[in-house]
Amino acid sequence: MSDKTIFEKILSGEIPCKPVYEDEYTLAFNDISPQAPVHVLVIPKNKIINVSESQESDIEQMGRILFAAKKVAEITGIIKSGYRLVMNNGENGGQTVYYMHCHVLGGRSLSWPPG
Repeated sequence: MSDKTIFEKILSGEIPCKPVYEDEYTLAFNDISPQAPVHVLVIPKNKIINVSESQESDIEQMGRILFAAKKVAEITGIIKSGYRLVMNNGENGGQTVYYMHCHVLGGRSLSWPPG
C-alpha cells in the first residue's frame, strides 16, 4: 500500500493529468469533481501538507501557488469576471488530501457564505 497522496502520484506520472498550467514550481489541472464551470487545482511541486504545517521556508512556494492561480484565471478566461480561491486546511476545514492545494473556481456567480 502506498502512502503517496493522489497529487504525489500525479506529479510522479503514476496518474496521468492534462495540465491547465505548469511551471517549475507548480502544476494546475482540472478537478475530477468540478463544483463550478471552471474548477482547477493548483499544487506545489514540493510537498507542503497545509497552511498549518507550513514553515517559513515555504513562503516563496506558497506565493508561487497564488501566482499560478492567477495564470489559471487568465488561461481559463475568468480573470476579468472574477473567481474564488479556496484552500481547505485540516479536518474541520474540509481538507481531504493532505497535500497543499488551491482550488480556482469561476465561470459563474459564486454565492457567500459557502457550505
